[in-house]
Amino acid sequence: MPNPLQDVVVIGAGIIGAAIAYELSRYELSITLLEREVEAGFGTSKANSGIIHGGHHTDTETLKGRLEWWGNQLWDPLCEELGFGFARVGELTIALTESDLGSLDHLIDNAEEKDIADVEMWSREQICAAEPQVTRGVIAGVFSPHTAVVNPYEAVFGLVEAAVANAVQFHPNSPVTGLDYSGDTWTVTTPTATLRSRFVINSAGLGAAAIAKIAGVDGFEIRGRKGEEYLLDKRLRHLVRHVIYPCPTPVSKGTLVIPTYDGTIMVGPTAEAVDDLNDTTTTTSGESKVFAEARRLVPSLSERDIIAQFAGTRATIEGDDFMIGPTEAPGFINVAGIQSPGLTAAPAIARYVADILHRNGLEMTDRSHLNRIERPVHFASLTTDAQRDLAAHDRRYRRIVCRCEFVTEGEVCDAIARGATTIDGLKFRTRAGMGRCQGGFCATNCLELLSSELGIKLSDVTKRGPGSWLVLDRPDGTTPGVSAQDPS
Repeated sequence: MPNPLQDVVVIGAGIIGAAIAYELSRYELSITLLEREVEAGFGTSKANSGIIHGGHHTDTETLKGRLEWWGNQLWDPLCEELGFGFARVGELTIALTESDLGSLDHLIDNAEEKDIADVEMWSREQICAAEPQVTRGVIAGVFSPHTAVVNPYEAVFGLVEAAVANAVQFHPNSPVTGLDYSGDTWTVTTPTATLRSRFVINSAGLGAAAIAKIAGVDGFEIRGRKGEEYLLDKRLRHLVRHVIYPCPTPVSKGTLVIPTYDGTIMVGPTAEAVDDLNDTTTTTSGESKVFAEARRLVPSLSERDIIAQFAGTRATIEGDDFMIGPTEAPGFINVAGIQSPGLTAAPAIARYVADILHRNGLEMTDRSHLNRIERPVHFASLTTDAQRDLAAHDRRYRRIVCRCEFVTEGEVCDAIARGATTIDGLKFRTRAGMGRCQGGFCATNCLELLSSELGIKLSDVTKRGPGSWLVLDRPDGTTPGVSAQDPS
C-alpha cells in the first residue's frame, strides 16, 4: 500500500521551518516536518543572537524590510501561546563619530516609512542617563522600545511541540536524499522513509541550495557568513538594560552588547565569509575582534568574564535579501537566504508561505480545535512558596541536577518527555550546563537521566548527535558507569 498523500512536507526544523509547521498546523492539513539533525533547531538557529529586531533596520523596498516589522508584532501572542521566554528590552544604536550620524537618520527614516512609533533620536545625555556603562565617547543614538530578546532554541522547541500537538508529524535524523516529481505529487526520500506530498517547502537553511538541486531547481548558491558569540558571567547581568548596537555596516548590524533573556550578557557576532558551511569554530582572532568592537560601546567589558563561546553560520545568497516563493518546479517553494532579521521575521514568513500555498491551490480550512501545550516549569524563577508546593507534590523537584542554574531533576525529566534526546537538547530546554561551570557538575547527572528515561545505554547518549559520544563501551562490549554527582 502506498504511503498516504501529505499536503505539505517541510524540510528543515530550524526557526523558519518550525514556524511554518506551526502556522500550517492551524489548518486541516496533513503535514510532515523533516530535520536532518538529531533534534530541532540544532543548525544555525541554536547559535542565533536571540534578538527580535525593532523593525527599522531594513529598507522598505526589500522583502526583509516588509517582513521584519510584521514579524516583530507577532512575537507577543506567540510567546503567550507557547510559553517561552520573551522580553521587550528596547535598543540603542549609538553613533561614535560625526560620520555615523547619517546612519542614525536612515534608521529614523525607515521607522517613519513603516509607521513605527516611538523610535527616537536621543542625545548623548539621554543615552548616558539610561546606560551609564556606555562609552562617554557617544555622540547620539536612536532608541527603539520595540526590540526584544528571546531564547531562539526555546522558541523552536515550543513551535515544534505545538505543531506536533496539532497533528504535524516530526521526523528528526531525516536528511532528504531524494526529491522526485511525477504527475501532481512529490516523492520525498530519507534514509528511513518515503513520503508523498502535494507541496514541498525548502526551509533547509544552510542546506537549502543542496535541497533545491536535488529537486532539479538550480539558480542560487548559499554563501556562509560565520558569526562568533561570547557569553559572559551572570555577575554582569545588569551591565546594560538595552541591546546596544553600533551603526551598521553593509554586511552586518555589527558587534552588539546583548542582555539575554536569562540575564547573561552576550557580545558578538562577527561576520566572516567562510567556504565551509559547517564551520562553527571560534577563534582567538574572532574573540579579539569582538571584544575590541564591543569595548568601543561598553569599555568595561573583559574577556576574563567569558564562560562560553560558540559560532553559527548564516545562510546568505546573492543580493542579501530573503528568497521566498514558488519555483519552476510545481509545488516546490523555496524559503532560502534567511539571515538576519530571519528570527524576527519568522512568524511573518510562516504566514507569507501559508498565503503562497493557498494561492497555489492548497485549501486552507481552519481547525475546529487547537490543542495547547503546557508551559515547561522553570523552577529557579518560581516563588519560594511555589517551589515548596511543587517539591511536595513531586520529589524530583527536590533534587538539584545543575547547581549553577538551579535546575531540578523534575525539569530534566520533563524535557526528556518533551523530546530531548541529547545533552545539548537538555541544556537548551532547561539551562542545565549553561552556568559558570559549563556542565562540570551536572553533565554526569544528565547522562544518567537520559540513559534511564530513554532506556538506552550510557554509551548511546550523545552531546549533540552521532560523533559526540561522551561514554564509550569497553573492548568487551560492556558499558562503564559514570560517577554521578549527588543531585540532592
